[in-house]
This record gives sequence, C-alpha cells and structure tokens, in this order.
Amino acid sequence: MKAVVYYGLGKSGEAAAARLAERGDDVVLVDRALGNEDDLAVLDGAGLFVKSPGAPPDAPIVRAARERGIPVWSEIELGYTLLPESRFVGVTGTNGKTTTTALLGEIFRAAGRDVAVAGNIGVPLTSIRAADWVVCELSSFQLEDVHALACEVAVLLNLEPDHLDRYPSYAAYRDAKLRIFERARAKVVPRGLALDGIEFSADDPLPAEPLLRGAHNRENAAAATAAARAAGIADEAIAAALLTFAGVPHRLELVAERGGVRYVNDSKATNVAAARRALAAYADEPVQLILGGSLKGEDFAPLAASIGPNVRTVHLIGAAAPQLAAALEAREHHVDGTLAHAVEHAAALARPGEVVLLSPACASYDQFTGFEQRGDEFRRLVRTIR
Repeated sequence: MKAVVYYGLGKSGEAAAARLAERGDDVVLVDRALGNEDDLAVLDGAGLFVKSPGAPPDAPIVRAARERGIPVWSEIELGYTLLPESRFVGVTGTNGKTTTTALLGEIFRAAGRDVAVAGNIGVPLTSIRAADWVVCELSSFQLEDVHALACEVAVLLNLEPDHLDRYPSYAAYRDAKLRIFERARAKVVPRGLALDGIEFSADDPLPAEPLLRGAHNRENAAAATAAARAAGIADEAIAAALLTFAGVPHRLELVAERGGVRYVNDSKATNVAAARRALAAYADEPVQLILGGSLKGEDFAPLAASIGPNVRTVHLIGAAAPQLAAALEAREHHVDGTLAHAVEHAAALARPGEVVLLSPACASYDQFTGFEQRGDEFRRLVRTIR
C-alpha cells in the first residue's frame, strides 16, 4: 500500500491524519515543526500528497510531489472524498464567508435538515463523519488543489484584492476563488459581477430583515437566502434564522459598553475591503478607530478615502503603522504601536455615545497568532477599562 503524505499540522492535519489512519492508510506527517519539511525522501513510496490550507503552495516538497506525478490534494478534497453520501453547499469570497456559512447552517437547522458546518470556519472538513448536507466555508487556499469537489450549491460572495502576499497577482487569487464553480450544480453570484448564476444583492427582498447590522451583512443574508432556496429550503425556515442569527465572534461583535462607550471587535477585518464595510456600518456614529497589523500587500488609499468625518481619531498599531500613517496624511491619527496602548488611548479620548472600533484592515501575524487571538486580547483589554 502506498503511503499518504500530509503536509502541515494544526487542526486540519490532526483531523486528516486521524481519518486516514482509521481508513487503514499509512500516513506520513510533514511539517517544519517536525524537522522534515525539506526531506524529499518522505515522498518515496507515496501515492497521495495532501496539504493543509496554510501550507505554502510553492514549498520545495510540494513542487517535488508534483514533479514526481504524485496527486496533490487540499484537505478539503480529502474531506469531500470521505463523505460520498453528503451534499455540499460551498461558500467563498473575500469577505463575509464565515458569517454567511454560519447563517446557512442555522437556516438548514431551522428547516430540520441534518447539516454539518465545516471548512475555513474552524472545523476541519475531515473531522465530519456523516451528514446529509455540509455547508463548507472555502478559502482560496483550500480551493487551490480540489479536483473532484462538486457543490450542490456554490456561493461566491464578493471579490476584492486580498492575500497578495501569497498570490503573484489579483488574477491568480481570483482564479483560485472561482474554482468553487467547477462541477457545481447551482451557482450563486453577486449581481453585477458578470458571472452566470443566481444573482443576489443587498437590495433583494428577503423573507425577513436580518438581525445583523450593516449593509454588508444584508448582502450576506441575501446570498444565504438565495443559496438556501436553491437547496430547496422554504422561506419560513429562512426567515426564522434571519430573525435570530446574532453573528459570529470577531465580526462587528459588540463586546462591552463602558461609561456610555461601546467597544466593537471586528478583528476579522483583515483587509481593506472588510474595514471599509465596518466603517460604512458605523457611518452615522462617532468612532475611535483602531487600524493596523501585518502587511498583505494592499493599497491603503481606498481605506483612507472611506474614513468619514464621524471618525474622531485613528489609532495605528503594528508593522503597517508607517504605511497607514502615510496614507492618512492630514487625518488626525496616533501611532500607538500595540493594541494595549491603542485601546487605552482610545478609551481615554472616547466620550459617551462614541464607538471604539477595532477593524484593523490588516492581518495579525506581526503581534498575534491570528485574528482570533487579536480579538480575544481586545476583549480582555476592554474588560480592564474602568
């Protein structure tokens, strides 16, 4: 029996290795932490190479596997092949994926469907043992190496420049996203994007108005509604979920109110487009804005243009602070450096009725392990405010 090489540890790697072992496969784990990332001898006798989403696609071991003719799969592809009886709803896009995926899960449950929610939302697809339906959040990284994945319903929410630190061009990033439509039975696409499929927009009439705040979340709700209808779910179940779904952590999450000041955690806004949506959601309220983190190759000029007069001050943190400061030019801003200093400074300046909004427009890997840790730290810091 030929071995399966799995590249990358973490939750996806652990789940995939466990499923492969259950199936009786000989599994070889490869990771930098194991010290064997550059050992091409692990490919000897391999019949399949599977990689975690975060594994670099151009790593020498990945290139070597391709050159040897070893099939290279993403963890999503492996998970799909392990669930031959399940029907899939796939959700991708630059922003809004997790919210829309979680909302679709609630809609399916309201309709009494047997559903699992997995993928980039934080639950490895290979950890799912059985479900009639799987609603799967799919990042561009996860879609790079799918070959058989066929969604019953495939949803594209939007396309904005992102991950330009990984992809050579926006076109390459876009092409990875659009792989979700390969072999899809029904396609749900944004109106005006010049793609064939069932169109949606934030202006669509819905079975009920969503509980979530912001025009971007109404657009997410419209996409979820179109996808649920394509899967045969009645409007009554869709309405029930829209009226009760309160969102997911780190996305415009109201974490506390202190002295009449509201503190909002939007740590998942890891790109300019997401931060602009957050600014639009709070355009009618005075805001103390926290921006910054690690760079992803984006232009900050569109972000600066979206900062309206309601934004009282901007607090800059992380490696991106110099570039953000240059983009902001004459706008009042403070280079606070760390999230702790930014929260303390913003809290000192904020007045009752104002909002302290963490919507960084950047990744988090300069000071945190991910957007979740950054958001959790924001929550912790807010709790210390007197």
